[in-house]
Amino acid sequence: MIATVLGAPFIPLVMLLSLLAEEAVKRFLDTKEVKERRRAKKEDEKRRDAIITGQGLDKVFDGDWHGAAGQFLLRWYGHSTHPQRLLLATPDGIVLAAPPKRVSVGREKHMQVVARLSADEATLVDPFSGEFETRMLLIRFRDGSWLRVDTEELRSELHMYVLRQPSSDN
Repeated sequence: MIATVLGAPFIPLVMLLSLLAEEAVKRFLDTKEVKERRRAKKEDEKRRDAIITGQGLDKVFDGDWHGAAGQFLLRWYGHSTHPQRLLLATPDGIVLAAPPKRVSVGREKHMQVVARLSADEATLVDPFSGEFETRMLLIRFRDGSWLRVDTEELRSELHMYVLRQPSSDN
């Protein structure tokens, strides 16, 4: 009984170590192709992260409060304090909706349109042109400023919509 009482705190540690050891054995026994794919995926992730940091895409927007994106962001948050937004992309532009105030249950029912951007004002773009699977999209304004939007899933329907659109020079 004393051994059980003294050994009980170490059980989670032993379980964790056994899982790590099992994962290490699996990696050791992987085929050459699987190891190569894993290595290529890690390199892609490093390259993607370097691009994100280098282009400042790790920020919410381009940082210019006087640009169209900064001004839009100020107006956008003034409409609703709820942190999530619903974004709809249409051939005519972009529509953003949000609950009027913090709502925890049934927020989809309470969504109201808080902003509309015509296709002349802004476009939705994938900053990587589909090269990487990310949750990130940009609302790119005509003056070159941008606002980052993160989707709930990788390669969302918005990404597919954006990738199907003909590219334009923004």
